[in-house]
Formats: sequence, structure tokens, C-alpha cells
Amino acid sequence: MSLFGGIEAGGTKFICAVGTDPDNLQSQTRISTTTPEETLGQVVDFFRQQQVEAGEIEAIGIGAFGPVNVNPDSPKFGWFLNTPKPGWQQIDFLGLLQRELGVPHIGFDTDVNAAALGEYQWGNAQGIANFIYLTVGTGVGGGGMVDGKLMHGLLHPEMGHILIPHDVIADPFVGACPFHKDCLEGLASGYAMEKRWGQPGASLPPDHPAWALEAHYLALGLINFIFTLSPERIIIGGGVMEQKQMFPMVRSQVQALLSHYLDVPEIVYDIDNYILPPKLGAKAGFSGAFVLAAQALELQA
Repeated sequence: MSLFGGIEAGGTKFICAVGTDPDNLQSQTRISTTTPEETLGQVVDFFRQQQVEAGEIEAIGIGAFGPVNVNPDSPKFGWFLNTPKPGWQQIDFLGLLQRELGVPHIGFDTDVNAAALGEYQWGNAQGIANFIYLTVGTGVGGGGMVDGKLMHGLLHPEMGHILIPHDVIADPFVGACPFHKDCLEGLASGYAMEKRWGQPGASLPPDHPAWALEAHYLALGLINFIFTLSPERIIIGGGVMEQKQMFPMVRSQVQALLSHYLDVPEIVYDIDNYILPPKLGAKAGFSGAFVLAAQALELQA
């Protein structure tokens, strides 16, 4: 059985793993996202060590925070583009791994598309051809599938940067996105919560007004995705959604904002199974990266 490397490259941390699937891991490590030189150097060191200890890694899959270039025909395929993450603009991520590790087969996509792929293969999207995966953590990102294929187009989905209603009287916070200020990410990311309230969301009590506001903003984003993409399921991961009160609040807000316009059983009667967390939990990203690696190996063989 082929041995794969998987990288979930997030704005806060990189999760690197070697294995074949979520239940067969040879090794796994977490690397803080600091500077490209420091973080990517540690990524290279990890896989070099694994090539000695675990054996030949036939392919690597990468799911990276965006925006990134996911067009295999582009000379900048595998690059970080003008990402909001300071210091990470215009970095040749895939090229560096090819040069330093010599692994011939590398699959590359966004971190949310990779997580969607993991959930499609092993998780809460099995058998579902049209769904979205949203992550709400340091930033907000989205991806998913249409007709069983990952969403791509001009570039890739940037669901975190849609513009949503912002009542500046109720919430005078200007927003945290360096490009758009009060887009969905600028209002509802973990970073935005910390900037607005002066402390990380994880330190706020469950009855803090921050959570009702957060649920409202996320629900506004979700109804736009529901109306435009008509997903059969919505999976939401990320650290912000680890708060137990969030899913019930978001589901309730979605139903209220839709105002009975979509009279479909999944939303009206079974919303707990329509908007839900990833079955793979924190494994979704690098598990999907294993699938990207397998696809690259098959495509390039």
C-alpha cells in the first residue's frame, strides 16, 4: 500500500501527517504558522525524517489557506497569493517541497476543499454529491463539491469574503479583514472575535453576547450559500465551532432568517443533520490531503 504525506496548512498551524487514511497514521506533527522560512523549514525537516523512518513517501497532498493558485496549468500553481496572513504573500509552497523533498507526485488544493474531500471519503459527506464545508477559525473559508467534484473556477471559492449585512449601531466593530474590513471573515472569524472583545473567543463564557452575534453572522453567510449553491448538506469545522452552544444557535438563526421560504424537510424538520460538524473532526484536513496525494499519484503515474 502506498504511503502518503498530508499537509493541512492553516493560518495558525500546519498539521503534517504520514499514512494512508485517518485510521492508519505512521506519524503526525503540529507546526505553528509563523514565518514562511521557519514554518516551511520545519515541514521539510518532518518529511525528510519520515522518509528515513517510515519509508518512501510516494505522494504528498496539500490543503492550504488561501487564496492560493490551484490551476495546474499556471506557472504559479501551488503558490500562496495575496493572502491576509502577513508575510505569506507570493510564496512558492509547492515548488519548495518539490525541490527540497524530491517527491514526484504532489496534489494541491485549499485547506477547506481538502477537508471537504476527507469528509466525502470517510465522514459526514459520504454519498452526498453537493455539499459545502465551511471552517470558522483564525479565518473563515469555504469549499465543497458540486456533482461530486471539488469547487473550482476562476480560482477557488472564497466564501469567507462575501459581504453580509452589518448593523454598525448594534455592532460598531469595523471588521478585521485587511482587504474588506467587514466581510464575513472580518466580522466572524476567531481573529475578529478576539479583536472585537479584547480576548480570544475560547475565554468567553457560553452566555456572553459574543456568541449570539457570532451565530447571527454565520447564519447570514449560510443563507447566502444555501440560496446560491443549494447544498444538500453543510459541514462546519474550525475552532470557533467547538463551542457547544454554537451549532444550535446557528441552526435556529438559519431557520429564522430563511423565514419558511425554503419548505424542504432537511431544513424544516431535520436541520440537525443538515448543518453539522465534521465526522473526522481535526483529522478532516490532512485526511483529505491523503486523498489529494492518491489522486496526484494516479493522475501522474
